[in-house]
Amino acid sequence: MTASRPGEPPDEDLCRLAELHGVATSYSPSPDRTVTASAAAVVRTLGALGVDAGTPEAVRTALAARRRELDERLLPPTVVCWGTAAPDALATLPAGTRLRIETEQGETRASAEQLPLGIHRLTAVAPDGRTAETHLVVAPARLPTPTGRSYGLLVQLYSLLSHRSWGMGDAGDLAELTAWAGRALGVGFVQVNPLHAAVPGAPTDPSPYRPSSRRFPDPVHLRVEAVPEFAYIGDRERVRALTERAERLRETVLEKGALIDRDAVWELKREALELLRDVPLGPGRRVAYCDYLAEQGQALEDHATWCALAEVHGPDWHRWPAGLRDPRSTETARARGELMGRVDFFSYLAWLTDTQLTAAQHSAREAGMPVGIVHDLAVGVHPQGADAWAQQQYFAAGMSVGAPPDAFNARGQDWGLPPWRPDRLAAAGYAPFRGLLRGLFRYAGALRIDHVMGLFRLWWVPRGLPPTEGTYVRYDAEAMLAVLVLEASRAGALVIGEDLGTVEPGVRETLRDRGVLGTSVLWFERDWDGDGRPLPPERWRADCLATATTHDLPPTAARLTGEHVELRDRLGLLTRPLDVERAEAAADTGEWLALLTRLGLLRGTGGGLVTSEEEAEIQAVHRFLLRTPARMIGVWLPDGVGDRRPQNLPGTWDEYPNWRLPVADAEGRPVTLEDLAGSARLHALAEVLRGNVGRC
Repeated sequence: MTASRPGEPPDEDLCRLAELHGVATSYSPSPDRTVTASAAAVVRTLGALGVDAGTPEAVRTALAARRRELDERLLPPTVVCWGTAAPDALATLPAGTRLRIETEQGETRASAEQLPLGIHRLTAVAPDGRTAETHLVVAPARLPTPTGRSYGLLVQLYSLLSHRSWGMGDAGDLAELTAWAGRALGVGFVQVNPLHAAVPGAPTDPSPYRPSSRRFPDPVHLRVEAVPEFAYIGDRERVRALTERAERLRETVLEKGALIDRDAVWELKREALELLRDVPLGPGRRVAYCDYLAEQGQALEDHATWCALAEVHGPDWHRWPAGLRDPRSTETARARGELMGRVDFFSYLAWLTDTQLTAAQHSAREAGMPVGIVHDLAVGVHPQGADAWAQQQYFAAGMSVGAPPDAFNARGQDWGLPPWRPDRLAAAGYAPFRGLLRGLFRYAGALRIDHVMGLFRLWWVPRGLPPTEGTYVRYDAEAMLAVLVLEASRAGALVIGEDLGTVEPGVRETLRDRGVLGTSVLWFERDWDGDGRPLPPERWRADCLATATTHDLPPTAARLTGEHVELRDRLGLLTRPLDVERAEAAADTGEWLALLTRLGLLRGTGGGLVTSEEEAEIQAVHRFLLRTPARMIGVWLPDGVGDRRPQNLPGTWDEYPNWRLPVADAEGRPVTLEDLAGSARLHALAEVLRGNVGRC
């Protein structure tokens, strides 16, 4: 085994201290290689956890304190109970320890036997007088396995416009898509990008994976005309002017080749929503809104307060007056009172958006979908946004989440997202995590968790250092999984973990044992432990969502033709000569096509029509996915109409229009929601899947 050591390695005492706080001092990017973290990265990371390791003496003091704390501790801050099994942590308590459990349901018990599901408060008093108060998470042993097999569509919602949307896809389009796809195509689910609230500004960060808040949805997704009060706006001239501007904005995307302009869409919708707010709610709507305010409580008030303050002081709360940087300060309370009208406005928008997304899920289930809408949970939040302000005690200051160097990116990655502090989460019984899960499960039939490995560990990069100078920090995966399984089971929802890339041993098995599905993408499924050739369908795992591609990868048509290599070459992203990249891509594709041919999957469409070679190959790829035992089969919607452009090209910013492209056909012409209904190409692909999805 080789060891590469970037920078000065940590000494033994520092390694021991780091281990006791869940901070790694090395990692293995491959079985035959170990990389040692630098002492500087370890010291900075410990500092972000509130541990002074700046000098040898400080390390020794902190090490002694941590050991003493662990020796004296009766229980960890959060304890997990799976099903009816007694928590392992209770078995280590001294004989004669008295227990008092206050359940979530309001009962008081003296035993941990047969507890109801929920997150309870447990107090333990040992005979020597030591006392521990902890959160007790009682979760089902696992989520139920999906009863049937289904296929679905994967789409970035903003990219699918209808002739009724205002320049980007919205919740009305989502409801319409699910109603049509469920009935006409036999689709079992529709997976969308994160619809979390974005950080406002000019320009807004278009990435749905760097949101302001993961707890609340973004009102830019509202279908304004679908709000009941819209019909009662008094100033009809302004309404007419706004809808005409919206029509022009939509036409620039659909007919003039313009990119999706989220900022322009929001400007129009904000004006319309300001008019809507002046229309009184009827008694039923008023009580529904009040119920929502009560249910969401402090979290919604904080989110809406941040939105109101951002209007006045800008979207970066670090630049606000000092008193307003603390959500609990008297200055913030005073400002909230002064801006109460705006706070209520942004609370109202969150309610409207929640209502429309809930209606879209109802539409999906009414259309016969067993799952409905699969919502996406981003791995983190923008450091300037609402969650980072309102929950700042839970975030590690001066740190960013990323990924270490690997075979695909020798420089590593820094995603610019502040990580949660595992110690603070555990002490709070994972309240922030529980809150965002409950918010999403209000309108989700399933939840896809981006970078699900983050439940186990995350790569922390100290501010000012390159991603290579980071280190892994471990989370209590059992506790986070228990909260996830508990909340998903309460909602009757599935969970899909995005577990692509480097995954430490045991993670996929642990997720599978708890009923969390994985993600398998065709081009990555090779026999890596054997000859490296494409993995035959019967050797794929069953507990997964199987797809041909994702939003971060080339559409299947571009992959088959090699156009994705040419695109990266034009943008200067290749690290090797173009001919070498072309040859490697062609060889990769050739191996897959050869396997499809051997399996007899390359033939005409489900309806027996003669199609182009490209369409036949795309259908063959999806026939292959049907041959696997995967419980869910996902079709990237642009693949159904021949789109060749990736929605996101990692490694680019201004060089490529990430997150701003409408779904288009093979010639690059935008395809509307109405066009989908008449797309022979999409119907032919759907027929392949619909007729065979039940066969493993």
